[in-house]
Amino acid sequence: MKTITEEYRRLQQELHKNPNYGVASLTFAPLVAKVIRETGAASVSDYGAGKKNLVKGLADAGIVLAAYHAYDPAFPEYGPPQTADLVCCIDVLEHIEPELVDNVIAELAAITTKLGLFTIHMGPAAKVLADGRNAHLIQKPSSWWLEKLIRHFDILQLQTHQMMGAGFWVLVKPKAGAG
Repeated sequence: MKTITEEYRRLQQELHKNPNYGVASLTFAPLVAKVIRETGAASVSDYGAGKKNLVKGLADAGIVLAAYHAYDPAFPEYGPPQTADLVCCIDVLEHIEPELVDNVIAELAAITTKLGLFTIHMGPAAKVLADGRNAHLIQKPSSWWLEKLIRHFDILQLQTHQMMGAGFWVLVKPKAGAG
């Protein structure tokens, strides 16, 4: 199942050279830590891990995981996506190529064993790709995203946030019989 084109992978690798790109997970690490404490999740899959800032933020919050799995197509050395109790996808989905977003959501469902925590920004990014496009390839309202997410997940909680501008986060679990 294709989740990224080679051309876009190269654009993302270029953008990741910017030290200020891929830092949103630090903002959301306290929320992820809270979910881990409340649910007892032992393993985390960081889908779109970038520079692995989430695991740094979790360590700062005193979280020790049995397993942390980073995945990011811009960092092939991380390896393929792996299953985990909690799959985090922070400030990633709005960056996905629109024609491949359904594949990415299906892949998230396939690796989520218990819970998923996904943050989605709904407006433009401050950063621009080398080809001139806004880094947020998808700028859609929560209703558009929920329609896609509910094909694979039950929504346990949805919360708007202003941490990065107009956005929201969802806590989800795989639909019964899915995955």
